[in-house]
Amino acid sequence: MPEGFERVHVEHEWYDGPRAGLADVGGVVHYFQAVPDSYRSEEFDDKFLVWPAGAGAFALEREQWAIFVAWNSRYEAGMASVDSHPGTGGVDPRYDELESLLAAHRVVPGDAMPLVAEWRPVDRQERYHVAGPDYLVKWHADH
Repeated sequence: MPEGFERVHVEHEWYDGPRAGLADVGGVVHYFQAVPDSYRSEEFDDKFLVWPAGAGAFALEREQWAIFVAWNSRYEAGMASVDSHPGTGGVDPRYDELESLLAAHRVVPGDAMPLVAEWRPVDRQERYHVAGPDYLVKWHADH
């Protein structure tokens, strides 16, 4: 792994780059959520708020991620439609249950830590894998 970069475990949202998900911060799993309209520069990508996920929430997040990855594999192979995406609701009961169980964990707490993310792609065939998406993150202090 490139020096200073850490694993991204789950991607919740992507819009011109990662916007929300779970990643290691100092080797500990944290949620990350982009600060709306944060400054983008050539040196760093975005400002984020990060907070610890906790082992229980992380286990549930990984379970939900695995459901999404399995669907995405079928979708990429032409065996599933966009309408069958588990996140649309009513498609996969366990995914829906996990969404409900995780909702409170995904709310940005008042003591969330502001950090700036630097993203680096990982060279592999699939964009999404049960081990995480195809990129790493390096966190920097928000000055």
